[in-house]
Amino acid sequence: MAIKRSSDLPGIPHSAAPAASPVPEMSSRSRVPRDATIAPEATPAETTSGAEESIRPRRLSDYIGQKDLKDVLDIAIRAAKGRSEALDHLLLYGPPGLGKTTMSLILAAEMGVNCRITAAPALERPRDITGLLVSLNPGDILFIDEIHRLNRMTEELLYPAMEDRRIDITIGKGQGARTRSIPLAPFTLIGATTRVGALTSPLRDRFGMIQRLRYYDTDELSQIVHRTAALLETPVTDDGALEIARRARGTPRVANRLLKRVRDFTQVKELGTVDRAIAADALELFEIDPLGLDWTDRAVLQTAIQQFGGGPVGLDAIAAATGEDAQTIEDVYEPYLLQIGFLSRTPRGRVVTEAAMRHLGYR
Repeated sequence: MAIKRSSDLPGIPHSAAPAASPVPEMSSRSRVPRDATIAPEATPAETTSGAEESIRPRRLSDYIGQKDLKDVLDIAIRAAKGRSEALDHLLLYGPPGLGKTTMSLILAAEMGVNCRITAAPALERPRDITGLLVSLNPGDILFIDEIHRLNRMTEELLYPAMEDRRIDITIGKGQGARTRSIPLAPFTLIGATTRVGALTSPLRDRFGMIQRLRYYDTDELSQIVHRTAALLETPVTDDGALEIARRARGTPRVANRLLKRVRDFTQVKELGTVDRAIAADALELFEIDPLGLDWTDRAVLQTAIQQFGGGPVGLDAIAAATGEDAQTIEDVYEPYLLQIGFLSRTPRGRVVTEAAMRHLGYR
């Protein structure tokens, strides 16, 4: 079946025949390449410059969204403080950019203790995790990001540390080797992961609490935009904040990045307060549409529609036609398209839905 494009949307071929270029053309102006604007992961610049630190909430009452999670953690905090104990070990899982690191810092602030932050890939040798655990004070929190990537030796060292508050180290080699147990102060391990199924059962079972972070709705993101705008001293109207929230892909980190791009646009153009029209114009400049799709998201959908009739089509075929890596499409672009119902998986391959066709102007 041929799929036709509405005549008022230029730059798209009117037939389903393969285009000469592997990536469908969208407009005459130069491409804005996909950058970190809508990527949910923290960029190295954000991590090293402290860009996120300045806008993170400090207390549980300031944390917007995740109401069910906050209720559970509020009870855990009050109970632990009432018994003068450390919090139980906590595993947070969910897509990146939803606030797992922020939540660990808030828990440390609420408990009045320190929070040591590290990532699993950095714990390559036994002495790495041993040094961290021995240096913890009573009640301190150790936050391990991407905990599903722990190597086996490091993970096995954590088992007695989490259960018995001790760490076993081997001294010497061969027949003269002996094991020594080092007692540890009571501490809380908070693990963060985007792939909870990748954790081994022994490690997962040692967490007293396992909680999931969900995507944020538009109203919650709008409140986050207002809060961040106040911290950045950027005046924004309610409809302006809502327009930014609509394009944030349900992720606070993306919403904050979009606000910063809109702020830059407003400052350079000397436009004053950010309203809906200004926010829309600024984000259109970065080719981020009203549903948060960037150019590559649309290219994936348009390729499947124009060259493969909307599907079913294999992932490798889409990757070859768009020039993107298949793993990148599956891990970076596809999850959000599946979430909003623009793409579906079938035994025969990927299929573009009618909602996606309507959004892109096909009929």
